[in-house]
Amino acid sequence: QVQLVESGGGLVQAGGSLRLSCAASGGTLSPYALAWFRQAPGKEREFVAAINWSGTFNIDYAESVKGRFTISRDNAKNTVYLQMNSLKPEDTALYYCAAKKFMLTLRRTQDYYDYWGQGTQVTVSS
Repeated sequence: QVQLVESGGGLVQAGGSLRLSCAASGGTLSPYALAWFRQAPGKEREFVAAINWSGTFNIDYAESVKGRFTISRDNAKNTVYLQMNSLKPEDTALYYCAAKKFMLTLRRTQDYYDYWGQGTQVTVSS
């Protein structure tokens, strides 16, 4: 069973950047689709980005982060990253990484994912 631990969150001014990391233990991430979700206070958890590997990288982004966020993975380090640039106050949320084994078609619905981290807080000040 895979365990996921996020890191890299913090407080940043609007327009700034952060890079989140999600490190896995208990198994290799190679066969897993990996995703980032976020949840702002009083709101439902929402999809941010996802990546899998099936010979080539398949990547999907929520419209709200497209062009600003970049998801990547390093299977050798068992880690998935979320580079966040041009941050806005509305990006403030608790960010979670999630994993699903053998997901060939990337999904934006959290119910598809079996493993979750505890989250890392991102706060963007105006």
